[in-house]
Amino acid sequence: MNQSNIIDELRSELEGLSAVESLGLLAQRFPGKVVFSTALGQEDQVITHMVAKNNIPVNIFTLDTGRLFSETYDLLATTTTKYKLNIKTYFPDAEQVEKYVSEKGVNGFYNSVEDRKQCCFVRKVQPLKRALQGAQVWVTGLRSGQSGNRQHMHTLEWDEGNQVIKYQPILNWSFEEMINYLKENKVPYNSLHDKGFISIGCAPCTRAIMEGEDLRAGRWWWESSKKECGLHENHFQQKETEQKATA
Repeated sequence: MNQSNIIDELRSELEGLSAVESLGLLAQRFPGKVVFSTALGQEDQVITHMVAKNNIPVNIFTLDTGRLFSETYDLLATTTTKYKLNIKTYFPDAEQVEKYVSEKGVNGFYNSVEDRKQCCFVRKVQPLKRALQGAQVWVTGLRSGQSGNRQHMHTLEWDEGNQVIKYQPILNWSFEEMINYLKENKVPYNSLHDKGFISIGCAPCTRAIMEGEDLRAGRWWWESSKKECGLHENHFQQKETEQKATA
């Protein structure tokens, strides 16, 4: 059975199921091979709570770029303690970081979009590749409302670049639904969210947003690019290819 048929079959099985039920079904279908990448954002905290509360056998990991906010590290400690979880941390390759800093400077990502994307590649994309080795399903906390780039995603799709099934359980949730879930279930979240930081990444690349700004405006705020780091680049490349083919 090819990947397209597998995705179609899974979509049929998941139709009508809640996010929790779908996570459970995937964990049952692919025992030990379902992983969830958390950046400890509000969306990710929702999924972490779902997994922990319902004892769903999903392996959780996070990427430590070395440039995160102290509040993010505090939340990681709070989350692992509260839910008694082992959240595995993946770090970038030290030699690659040293090479980048030597060539571009410690804050070289401000120089150009290309230099910023190279930093993201070293600190995030390469560690992600290691984290996904051996996995069959990659769970993410993406929501379509986060940016225009993400509105064409499917809840379940094939990630060609990483050779895994990609599942976004709360893709179609609104911002309000997510916030209500956090409140109703008393889920811990990053204190920076209360200070106007909606999307939180590395400290030097994130600022609070002003009223009326796009939810991703605080990420790489000095750029006018698509506001993506490359972790989900495979989806956007596939979508652009499809659009060109049908043009």
